[in-house]
Amino acid sequence: MDRAPSAVRPYLRLARYDRPIGFWLLGLPCWMGLMLARTGEGLGWTDLWYAVIFAIGAIAMRGAGCTYNDIVDRDLDAQVARTADRPLAAGTVSLRQAWIFLTGQALVGLLVLIQLPLLAIGVGLAALVLVAAYPFMKRITWWPQAWLGLTFNWGIPVAFTAAAGAIEPAMIALYAAAIFWTLGYDTIYAHQDVEDDALVGVKSTARLFGESTPYWVAGFYGANALLVALAIWLSGASPWVVLPFTAYTAHLFNQVRKLDVEDGARCLALFKANRTSGLLLVATLALGALI
Repeated sequence: MDRAPSAVRPYLRLARYDRPIGFWLLGLPCWMGLMLARTGEGLGWTDLWYAVIFAIGAIAMRGAGCTYNDIVDRDLDAQVARTADRPLAAGTVSLRQAWIFLTGQALVGLLVLIQLPLLAIGVGLAALVLVAAYPFMKRITWWPQAWLGLTFNWGIPVAFTAAAGAIEPAMIALYAAAIFWTLGYDTIYAHQDVEDDALVGVKSTARLFGESTPYWVAGFYGANALLVALAIWLSGASPWVVLPFTAYTAHLFNQVRKLDVEDGARCLALFKANRTSGLLLVATLALGALI
């Protein structure tokens, strides 16, 4: 980003290109849904094509989501130390420019979506309701992380229906598992802002749980592990997937072991570690597809 033209940098920051972890956390569920749909069938060139366009769509829609979130939250962002220098809050991008940028990114996402079968297109469009409501959740509920879980993991049903052409119990179990995953990692993330959030009246599970957060995160990750196991069982995957699945589960609970809610830097590092968690789960489901 520092080497990008100065006129472009505020837009890259608006879409969070300086924080690529969000692209991973939006894209990985798509790959999870795709791998689950192919359990026992093997992978082909169509799946590679889907994997690529889902990655493009994740980048476009995460950027669009962050832009929309900053449009809605621009006044709140100006009052929080960590977000005060965001382009809209700092005035380096105008509101009109932000809306134009948002529209451009959304069009890229739409171009990706129309490459999919009709059922998957319908499922994908349903996510717009979740996306539109998300920025307001921290104003009305202590559980905005749950809404983020519903939103950020919508790639699972989109990818699954694109590949399988149907909605199946294994997909529902995996989607539910991913919601608990997001509840865990985003609660960890939110602990960076608990003091500022309290000052401006923003709600979060981090503020709700306080010092009890490690127990809650352990519970969320435990629920995730059980539901992932259920999804694998329902899909009829090979027993060999237990090996990468064990590594995935161990990685999650290692986060709980290391968690210190008073250490913002550690919370951020543990949050980012969920890229590895997601890749381990993708590997688990990919093994189920291949054998």
